[in-house]
Amino acid sequence: MQTSTLAYDPVAVGSAIDNITAGLERVLGGFAHLKQLLAADAAATSDAAFDPKDPANKYEIGGLEKLTPRGVEICYRLFDAGKSRYAVANLMDISFGAATHRFKAWEKEGGLGRKRQPL
Repeated sequence: MQTSTLAYDPVAVGSAIDNITAGLERVLGGFAHLKQLLAADAAATSDAAFDPKDPANKYEIGGLEKLTPRGVEICYRLFDAGKSRYAVANLMDISFGAATHRFKAWEKEGGLGRKRQPL
């Protein structure tokens, strides 16, 4: 039987702890930044009429839900606010494919430079 003895190096252990602590601080900072990006944009949602899940944003035709002109404008305003297609799909309760379609239409309309429609 062979026994091995490892020498304890307090400097190396301290350095490893410092590296781990610094890494955790970067991760926590990244989470804080991500949370800020995912939070609802206060400027975009300050209007009481601005509710992505409002039933007035959709109508049903032949068993399928479609966005009303108001719903399309709400969708566009979410893109104006910098929301991703995933976020818009979730907020509007539409499919990712529908959000992608609206994103492309928003880009064709001029994106951030487009003329906003009244709600």
